[in-house]
Amino acid sequence: MSRVARFDVTDAEWVLIEARLPVAATGPLPRRVREQFNGVLWRFRTGSGWRDVPERYGPWSTVYSRFNAWSKAGVLQALMDGLIAEAAARGLVGLELVSVDSTVVRAHHESAGLAVAGETLDALEQALTEEKGVPLPEQGPVWRVMRRRPHPVRATQRRRAGSGLRHGAVAGHGRRPPGSAGPEAD
Repeated sequence: MSRVARFDVTDAEWVLIEARLPVAATGPLPRRVREQFNGVLWRFRTGSGWRDVPERYGPWSTVYSRFNAWSKAGVLQALMDGLIAEAAARGLVGLELVSVDSTVVRAHHESAGLAVAGETLDALEQALTEEKGVPLPEQGPVWRVMRRRPHPVRATQRRRAGSGLRHGAVAGHGRRPPGSAGPEAD
């Protein structure tokens, strides 16, 4: 049995994985493919950058190149499908193993404040009322989209050439004339 680092694939796991990896036309798998595979797993398990992959897995650029080639060729998807099929054939697949952890899901900043047309909102509320058979105000708590007026567009002020701020001056409202006391004078 070879020595493996924590979270690296075991010898038994590698037997299942290696059989599903492509063999180059020139011969068998490269000598360090298991280490590179473990490097790919390490990178995604930790969420680190490719350049942070430990040296024991080989040069980070080689680990990335291996992942990139496998990804583009569909090797990783075929590997996952094959391992799931193998587990199903052994009776080791169950839906109780499926888990989604929402603590790592991030929404893009533009996903906040979805704008929905009034007619669409009315149609959604009508569909919800018909589905539940109860008018919307009488239903239990639901998240409702509130109609808001769009924010007014502010005109930007233009500065004249040479009207830059002096060192220590405050821009915008609250500009103090030279020699006046600032908040630190209190």
